[in-house]
Amino acid sequence: MTQNQIKKEAFNKPPFFISYFITDPIEYGSNSKEFEKNLRATLSHYAIDIICFRDKTSPNKKKLAKLCLDISREFNIKKVLINSNIELCKELGFDGIHFNSLQFEVLNQINTKNLFTIISCHTEKEVQKAKRFKIDAITYSPIFFKEFKGKPKGIENLQKIVFTYQEKNFDIIALGGIITASHIEEVIRTKARGFASIRYFKREIDTN
Repeated sequence: MTQNQIKKEAFNKPPFFISYFITDPIEYGSNSKEFEKNLRATLSHYAIDIICFRDKTSPNKKKLAKLCLDISREFNIKKVLINSNIELCKELGFDGIHFNSLQFEVLNQINTKNLFTIISCHTEKEVQKAKRFKIDAITYSPIFFKEFKGKPKGIENLQKIVFTYQEKNFDIIALGGIITASHIEEVIRTKARGFASIRYFKREIDTN
């Protein structure tokens, strides 16, 4: 797969493969102008099915979250999620939440009806737990090496998880260290439902 095959003009042709973009203040900035410029560049350049606003540090994250939601709607992104923040999800009208792996117990306490839910999983036990909670999708990570993220799972392990647990209404999305088209090709061969990344969607833009 070439870089062009992930761009708007050629992506999302059958077989369907989810392209999941996650924002980050280090890559996209924490002031409104910088964030908007970078976000628009990515959404103009790539075909993206799901976007997740992820920012745990910026003092103006509510304003940035609203900006992300509005711009994503402008680009007709199918699902716009927010990371972990249940209050902002409901207040601003996001389509769903990407929970972190420490939030399983929260799922017992909130009503996720009408919300698209993803949860981060790093072990097979967490994958099993996510299925019991009837989560719509999981990210399974890290697949490839990423600094400070522990030993990578690798493609063979991902393939095993996909074969054992993925079903029609339970998507497994590969995450972690996916920054090249060849990484995506390897993920596709496992029959995972898609891939997620922060850096992939900024890397080519930064080099142009």
